[in-house]
Amino acid sequence: MSFPAPAPGENPMQLHLPEAYDLSDYEALARERVPAASWAYLAAAAGDGLTNAANRAAYDRLRLLPRVLSDLSKATTRINLMGFALEHPILLAPVAYHRLFHPDGELATAQGAAIAQAPLVVSTQASTSLEEVRAASRGQLWFQLYIQPDWGFTVNLLRRAEAAGYSAVVLTVDAPVSLRTQERRAGFSLPPGVEAVNLAGLKPRPLHSGGIGSSPLFGTALPHTPLWGDVARLRSLTRLPILLKGVLAPDDASRALAEGVDGIIVSNHGGRVLDSLPASIEALPRIVETLEGRIPVLVDGGIRRGTDILKAMALGANAVMIGRPYIHALAVAGAAGVAHAMHVLRAELEVAMALTGRPTLDTVNRSILFDPPAPPAP
Repeated sequence: MSFPAPAPGENPMQLHLPEAYDLSDYEALARERVPAASWAYLAAAAGDGLTNAANRAAYDRLRLLPRVLSDLSKATTRINLMGFALEHPILLAPVAYHRLFHPDGELATAQGAAIAQAPLVVSTQASTSLEEVRAASRGQLWFQLYIQPDWGFTVNLLRRAEAAGYSAVVLTVDAPVSLRTQERRAGFSLPPGVEAVNLAGLKPRPLHSGGIGSSPLFGTALPHTPLWGDVARLRSLTRLPILLKGVLAPDDASRALAEGVDGIIVSNHGGRVLDSLPASIEALPRIVETLEGRIPVLVDGGIRRGTDILKAMALGANAVMIGRPYIHALAVAGAAGVAHAMHVLRAELEVAMALTGRPTLDTVNRSILFDPPAPPAP
């Protein structure tokens, strides 16, 4: 079943939508539509999937404490994030190869995100050029960057993002290598016509060495991965805000602050890189405590409900990112699906705020949690 992309100037919300009432409905509908190999790529987790499962389970353990008879006459979800005035605290995290899931790929995602007034972080590994995505949307776009072994190529990516009007750089640092058995079992490979177009012309770095008896990674892939000095170098090359994505350790958050980054994204990469990591929401309070409000802290991983967003903000997050859920919506209904899924999530957030007596997000803190987790040890 396919859904048309909106014509220029057409509101995707006016298009026909399937019977999807929450993000779980979109996931079920997407599972029916997406080819098995592409689904394996999207759903795959590292190892036994423990980290991936922990992301969801950690939110389920947190409970909210309702409050009654609160004045909600001036309620709003608006926030200010690094000087950006946002209508709500929900951003679309970088995900590679959107054209695996919808023929219009990132163009449809960007259109839907703009309608929902949600910033979209466009992946280095997008299947549509960063310039084409910018041309398709008047919404706010951030550019997710993987530092490449060829620094000249990296700088060129940065300059392209600046020239196209991207508002911030999200530097992902937690995924230099990974093994995802599910997608390997499925024999996943990119189909014809889908590629990381922004990396065209770049010589691929080696990921694995020889066969059994030789080191699978050491001496091949790892000598080419970014270092802290590269973060400082990137900081010197642009005036755009830089957020470091993939931080779980407080010491890394402190080092990032010292290197001049403008924000931290607490993330375990959706459980796709290393198994047995803590859930992102479990790591969040220690990062918040370490940074003491000096730079914003975002979190992703496992968010499926508006109540999850409220819980994250109660534990100190300034905003949140979602990944797989909006891809599910994209696969089901293109731009219309993305816009609708974000609308549903925002509606759930507003209900949660109203029923916990919080008219604005700056009034959200640990007191909305029933039996909250103990604060981090000093």
